[in-house]
Amino acid sequence: MRDDPTTPATPTVPAASPHYTAEEKRRRVFAIVAASSGNLVEWFDFYVYAFSALYFAPAFFPDSDPTAQLLNTAGVFAAGFLMRPLGGWLFGRIGDRLGRKTSMLISVTMMCAGSLVIACLPTHAQIGGWAPLLLLACRLFQGLSVGGEYGTTATYMSEVALRGQRGFFSSFQYVTLIGGQLLAVLVIVVLELLLSEADLKAWGWRIPFAAGAVAAVVALLLRRGLHETQSEEARTNAEAGSVAGLLRHHGAAFFTVLGYTAGGSLMFYTFTTYMQKYLVNTVHLPIKTASYVMTAALFLCMCMQPLFGALSDRIGRRTNMLLFGGLGAIFTVPILTALQHVSSPALAFVLVVAALAIVSAYTSISGIVKAEMFPAEVRALGVGLAYAVANAIFGGTAEYVALALKAAGHESAFFWYVSAMAALAFLVSLRLPRQAAYLHHEH
Repeated sequence: MRDDPTTPATPTVPAASPHYTAEEKRRRVFAIVAASSGNLVEWFDFYVYAFSALYFAPAFFPDSDPTAQLLNTAGVFAAGFLMRPLGGWLFGRIGDRLGRKTSMLISVTMMCAGSLVIACLPTHAQIGGWAPLLLLACRLFQGLSVGGEYGTTATYMSEVALRGQRGFFSSFQYVTLIGGQLLAVLVIVVLELLLSEADLKAWGWRIPFAAGAVAAVVALLLRRGLHETQSEEARTNAEAGSVAGLLRHHGAAFFTVLGYTAGGSLMFYTFTTYMQKYLVNTVHLPIKTASYVMTAALFLCMCMQPLFGALSDRIGRRTNMLLFGGLGAIFTVPILTALQHVSSPALAFVLVVAALAIVSAYTSISGIVKAEMFPAEVRALGVGLAYAVANAIFGGTAEYVALALKAAGHESAFFWYVSAMAALAFLVSLRLPRQAAYLHHEH
């Protein structure tokens, strides 16, 4: 399968579906499943750290103050975020020069290795200060891996998806991204039911990391059966995977992607990872209630992805993005303000789901709307690097900025900040072609 450059002259309505053979359809659907499975495992492994930190923190950061322990583990989690831009560049270059398949195999192998080592790490009591240093090294390794996973997977899924249904099939990247988070929560909940707190702190926390390593091996085996979508001509292009070439010839596209990813990442992390803390600290819901609300809301958000992806196949990516930016700019402040005065968990759930529906107009096509901006020789790099930089700067800092403004007594300023970034996404999305740029493939 050879990948051709994008052509903006394609109509926004889906092109007539080509007459794929049954074998070709089966092969492409398998490719989507295999790429998605690896994505799910990557995000499960990355987020299980955050959800199990409460139990393993004392083993690596012995301190009489539990808050200090959690701050240390949070710092290691944040360090993983900071590695994403480097991962976006490294794996984007590999994906453009050596092929998408090679890049995806390396990234899932690295995530597997990181999880396996964490599962087997000696504690501070056994090796002293080496324990937290090794934990940090593993998280940096995993951060590098997950930073490269997004761009290459988004590129591959956009290139392999069936014509006329690219938005629908590409949406499964965020189905599995959110699914990885939910699976991480579910595993911890099951362990909490089966094991005592003492057992979880002693050895039980290792189980999710070991399970993640095993799942990564399965994903690796599935990905080995993938076919390559990057043509030899594109791989051997002089500027394949080159940052200089990307910025010189496609700088406008790169900064466009950077702009709407900044708003999209900020809104996504505001209404997912930060929202649970917001429901507890500001809305004053009990911790368990907030967990139930967010688990149910994330499940619905996951289910919404294919619906919004299919919608983009009908109305065009540009319209989807304008809906996200416009509605996000208008409704973010009202939703967050209304949540401050909510006492009913049901009403809080409705408001959070409404916000996630707006975000889904972006997340469902997040990968493909980026991939359609770049030609094949710099596509993985353009998608991965722009996403990783914007995600690290705006998504990774969402919680910190929100809590800092709350501590300073200006919590509502954060609402306006998120709204302003959504407005930026709207303005930047105006640069997208009115006629959706669907990727074309020849057999």
